Amino acid sequence: MYDYAMAWEWLAFAVRWLHVVAAIAWIGSSFFYIAVDLGLVKRPGLPAGVYGEEWQVHGGGFYQMQKYLVAPKEMPEHLTWHKWESYTTWLSGFAMLAVVYYGGADLFLIDRHLLDVPNWAAILISMGSLSIGWICYDTLCKSPLGKHTWWLMAILFVLLVAMAWGYMQIFTGRAAFLHLGAFTATIMSANVFFIIIPNQKIVVADLKAGRAADPKYGVIAKQRSLHNNYLTLPVIFFMLSNHYPLAFATQYSWIIAGLVFLMGVSIRHWFNTVHARKGHPHWTWLVTILLFVLIMWLSTVPKVLTGEEDAKLSPMFEKFRNDAHFAQVVETVSSRCSMCHAAEPVWDGVVFPPKQVMLDTDNRIAMHAREIYLQAGRSHAMPPGNVTEISPEERKLLTAWYESALAAKTN
Repeated sequence: MYDYAMAWEWLAFAVRWLHVVAAIAWIGSSFFYIAVDLGLVKRPGLPAGVYGEEWQVHGGGFYQMQKYLVAPKEMPEHLTWHKWESYTTWLSGFAMLAVVYYGGADLFLIDRHLLDVPNWAAILISMGSLSIGWICYDTLCKSPLGKHTWWLMAILFVLLVAMAWGYMQIFTGRAAFLHLGAFTATIMSANVFFIIIPNQKIVVADLKAGRAADPKYGVIAKQRSLHNNYLTLPVIFFMLSNHYPLAFATQYSWIIAGLVFLMGVSIRHWFNTVHARKGHPHWTWLVTILLFVLIMWLSTVPKVLTGEEDAKLSPMFEKFRNDAHFAQVVETVSSRCSMCHAAEPVWDGVVFPPKQVMLDTDNRIAMHAREIYLQAGRSHAMPPGNVTEISPEERKLLTAWYESALAAKTN
């Protein structure tokens, strides 16, 4: 009867796992083909239409790869399309967004000190922002500005930083960073779905019909692929950022987000330059380190995390505060958890509350009832290593409290 919370947690885990597996496949193939493309060498005697070739060794064998700038004269019998990795990554990522943030909007999505709206309104804002991002980006690419790749990248950077600031004015810090990753990933996956694959299909259709393929479709697809290449590392950072409140939950988080995009560019520039055999620009690592140090400094300038104030409890959480077990639960959590999960932790070595979860007031304990139930009641994940020596009886109390409150609501 009460296992739905655990089932939901396992659903979130399954979707997250699928998302990670798909992302590894997409990012891996993307990085590989970018490296191959940059490493192509022109030499005499290449077949007609071949732009260059690359030799590589892997797994005990040698591979010779050749790239046709437009297309070969005849379509090969077998052609592998690299598209499902991208589509699966986006679909699983959106599913994870729905399961974790839409399903837990009261706790994870909405910061009612910033924008007090119904859950459905916040979800519509979330979905709308992802669509608007792609529309703005695609319009820019198709405008006269699209002929200037690096100026286009600069304007895209401004757009991304503006979205980081905007998300921080609406959602929780954790949700804001996640949405910035989703915003960027939507642009990347839409590039594949709406531009890169359709352009390649046009070339294939021309080839099968015996027509000369127009090289412009390849040029357009390559530009979008280049954008995806430079956006990949920041997206990975934002997808992992929920573990680091110092990144997403401080006053200057939107600036930190902008610096993360710059770090992604500097790191990728090093790899791209090396793969193109144009040297080893070690200065990019110095720039990356300096940007990271700046991020560290910005995260510690404000000594107080955002969203500290006690929010007024919604009816969804009132049931946990009104339960008969609550007084004992408060005593247990205060003695076993709040030394770390507080606005100013007192546990040695803990500077900020882990994952920005604070359990130092009655309201905050009620708001995190589900997490307490899963992490310290039904499992032994918290406290780590049971350093505060929570007893089996106390774990049973936490479980009974959560299940009792749900039963009261059901009845």
